[in-house]
Amino acid sequence: MGDWARKSVDVVPIGYVRSGFDSYAPSEDMRSEPSTIVVYPEFADGLMGLEPGDRILTLFVLHRAVATGYELQLHPGHNPANPIRGVFATRSQYRPNFIAATVARIESVGVDESTGEGILGVTELDAQDGSPVIDIKRHSAAFDEGMPAS
Repeated sequence: MGDWARKSVDVVPIGYVRSGFDSYAPSEDMRSEPSTIVVYPEFADGLMGLEPGDRILTLFVLHRAVATGYELQLHPGHNPANPIRGVFATRSQYRPNFIAATVARIESVGVDESTGEGILGVTELDAQDGSPVIDIKRHSAAFDEGMPAS
């Protein structure tokens, strides 16, 4: 394996999340409330083709978890009744790169005319307020769930 595989990688946020959750809450609670993905003006043109009803894979940074660090082995759900697993076998927010992925449903797509920011109204997103968004991809069963394309 080349040395490039161990080098750091720069990732530029394309926007951020606005939600009613500014501290820990269960994912189910966050998913049940609407939130907004604000896309910076220089990336807003990338929203073309997204429509209400579409599902999107949203990659974002768990920015509040960074300060707490992580363990490579833990009890899933931080419940000691669960057997210890490697962090990569869990959905824990405490990870080496603090990146989360959630499939959300688009409720609205627009542009704030005064700022040029792209605005996606979404549901089913479990990101806290202020979470940096690093990518958005249209959800595809063929890619995301390993199902044959139709």
